[in-house]
Amino acid sequence: MFNNNNNDNNKQTGVSDNSNKKYTTTTKLFGFNPSLAVILILIAPILFTIIVYPDTFSLSWNQGRGGFLFAMAFIVAELIGLRHNIPNKKFNIVISLSTLTLLYFIALPLGLRDSIIAAAPYYKVHLVDSWKWMWDFIIISIYVGSSLGILFGKKWYKIAPAGVIYLVGSTAILALDTFFPYDSLGPLQFIVPIYLQIDQRVIGFIDNHVINVGPDIPASSLGNLLMLNGLHGPFALQVFWPSAGVHSMIIYTLVMLAFLLKMEIPLERKLVYFAIGIIGTATVNLIRIISLSLFALLITTNVSEWESFHSVAGEIMFLPWLGIYLASVMYLENKTARRLPLAAEATASMSTFIKNPNPSDSNNNNELQPQGHTENNKDRL
Repeated sequence: MFNNNNNDNNKQTGVSDNSNKKYTTTTKLFGFNPSLAVILILIAPILFTIIVYPDTFSLSWNQGRGGFLFAMAFIVAELIGLRHNIPNKKFNIVISLSTLTLLYFIALPLGLRDSIIAAAPYYKVHLVDSWKWMWDFIIISIYVGSSLGILFGKKWYKIAPAGVIYLVGSTAILALDTFFPYDSLGPLQFIVPIYLQIDQRVIGFIDNHVINVGPDIPASSLGNLLMLNGLHGPFALQVFWPSAGVHSMIIYTLVMLAFLLKMEIPLERKLVYFAIGIIGTATVNLIRIISLSLFALLITTNVSEWESFHSVAGEIMFLPWLGIYLASVMYLENKTARRLPLAAEATASMSTFIKNPNPSDSNNNNELQPQGHTENNKDRL
């Protein structure tokens, strides 16, 4: 008996040792624990572009590689501390993919970028800047997505989907801006007049009840046109769907769907969280438009200065909101998950009490039975 158990234990220990060897090999290969090794492999091309091309990183969604930073943050947040047994063979494959991706970014200033720009007229590209950045996002999206698939298999989307989805969403938005610029894509433009009407009323309320922002009527809108007349003179804006925050709504939808896909909660709660996020994102977009109007009304009508603020306003408002909202949902769900075992334990205790309301009586009855048998035996004697 004991010999058989020891053999079984030895077999189990052998399996554990093999699995530990995989982790040990991974750790020795990179000098870190497995989760950090995975993270370093995935973000290596992004780190390379940060070091070699730092000037290409800005917070504007269509003026550089700023989106890489947020994708990297998603990757780190989802994979940090993850314990997953990954064979070294898979790491080697991903290292090869990382090398190919690095070669793409190395080749860009050596003539590849010029070739991409030269190809734009053949595809009837209207905005060359969005076209050239789109290819960077396509390459990094393919790399991160395929690497996660290799490392974690078919269920990778339940482990770390947010970074890939953010990159794919950014790629899609750049493609839309490349081939359907300005107001050429009607379905995405319909929200713009609604936002501008609300902006006009909010600016009027601020002018009448908070602070003087300009003479006469400070803001008036017509379609996608917004006319401002502030302390520094008139300023006219023509607003298209990217500036109305439609791209942030698309990004929110994709990231939130990936986030909810990982959570094992009732569908009703998922829909509630998604709807609240939609309202919050729309509100953030509206705040952005109002802040841009106030910037022109109160601070300056200089086009270059206003454009500098316009290029970063969306990201510095939307991304913190998205991070805070996702963290809040996680906090609420973790708090709910901790309460559920306590509620289950209380229910079980109540059920036991109902079945046996006075355990002491039951014990007394059990103790009296032997005494009863003793008396009967005495009578028989």
